[in-house]
Amino acid sequence: MKKKYLNQVRIIGGTHRGRKLAVADAEGLRPTPDRVREQVFNWLGQDLSGKNVLDLFAGSGALGLEAASRHAKSVVLVEQNRATARTLAQAVQTLGLAQTEIITTDALAYLRTAVAAFDVVFLDPPFAWQQWPLLFDLLPGCLKDGAQIYIEAGALPEIPTWLAAHRQGKAGMSRFELRVYAQVAE
Repeated sequence: MKKKYLNQVRIIGGTHRGRKLAVADAEGLRPTPDRVREQVFNWLGQDLSGKNVLDLFAGSGALGLEAASRHAKSVVLVEQNRATARTLAQAVQTLGLAQTEIITTDALAYLRTAVAAFDVVFLDPPFAWQQWPLLFDLLPGCLKDGAQIYIEAGALPEIPTWLAAHRQGKAGMSRFELRVYAQVAE
């Protein structure tokens, strides 16, 4: 990646297509590349009207802001790093994305208290993050039946059977999948 592009991300579709936004300089922050986002939004659909979206490890905001640009009904960006969250808030204000909320907390803490149900969830934690089993224990409580879950990691975790495989890909050191949530009858 060229140096001049390290601290910005480009919205690739929707209302704000082509807009470049500042990205906080935070350790481990690696925005999802344009071509991966393009593939993911081809899988999800170009228009997310009526969808409630959760970007659980928001970081640069590339995935969540892209969803907001593509008319998602609501977008929740969860980011633990306060400086990164401030940069996200500036991007949301600059783009006028009123449907976007930024929550500054740990991803697992958010899932423990979440009351909203989401149609699309982006899970792209830092590569070193290893708390997948706990995340998968908490996640179903905030999913709508049929929710689409995007997972990106250096090595994909063991994924529960209630998340059915739909699509998969690879880019550089990252592996990514789109999964579909099917409620398990109790």
